[in-house]
Amino acid sequence: MGLIREGINEVILTTGKNAAPMGIISRNGKERMVLFRGSHTADLVESEGWVVANITYDPVLYVVTAFDDLPEEAFTDEKAGDITVSRLTMCEAWAAFSARVEKKTRDSLLVSLVLLREEQKSPSIHTINRGFNSIIEVAVHGTRYKDSRDPGLLTLIEHHAGIVKKCGGPRESEALDLLFDYIGYP
Repeated sequence: MGLIREGINEVILTTGKNAAPMGIISRNGKERMVLFRGSHTADLVESEGWVVANITYDPVLYVVTAFDDLPEEAFTDEKAGDITVSRLTMCEAWAAFSARVEKKTRDSLLVSLVLLREEQKSPSIHTINRGFNSIIEVAVHGTRYKDSRDPGLLTLIEHHAGIVKKCGGPRESEALDLLFDYIGYP
């Protein structure tokens, strides 16, 4: 069994020197992604034809990559088959994929992925941390809230913020404070 498991795997995706949180969908032995057209990630996937799924348990990194760009020194180049890909230097594991646009709609791309190489850098085991999981949810809702100001999304953000405060540790609290700054939450 590889690093990507059945279901939707939350990773930080790199393509080029761009990083963004993303869900890789794994169903019946096939991996896919849905990307919003017009994003840097979608544009790079179409032009480069590869992605790297970076696995990390750093909640701050999920928030920063959801709203901002990382410096070039945050990336390390690796060979994956015949191509050079960029992964996050500080990831715990990574999987490089060739990426082919399978279907285009007005708003999105359906991208099929084929594994080229994967590596586990750290043998760490992580327990389930509801605070960390809620940071993932807050980052998703926060990126949408920042543009829409939808009060329903704000309600979800506040719900998950409560879980982060109750169940998270210092790094999750730091990530939450950073997210609030990005979205302009009082």
